[in-house]
Amino acid sequence: HADKAYSSKKNRAACRRRHIAPRIARPGIESKERLGRHRWKVERTFAWLHRYRRLLIRWERRPDLHLGFLQLACCLIAFHFVVGTFC
Repeated sequence: HADKAYSSKKNRAACRRRHIAPRIARPGIESKERLGRHRWKVERTFAWLHRYRRLLIRWERRPDLHLGFLQLACCLIAFHFVVGTFC
């Protein structure tokens, strides 16, 4: 789900090459209000991950280390969500 700033043939073609159905608002045709219902979930998840500063700015050069920290952060988020101590 993307807003009108990403509405271009190049972006739509890139999505289709990856077998993704693009949901991009078109200027003058679609309202950005409809996309906001879905995009907040993605923005919220990024905010949760950015609580862990090591993931906010990628300092790790090795992709396996970055992936490990990302998976650890996801586990901590899931744990706090299940226990009920997550905001």
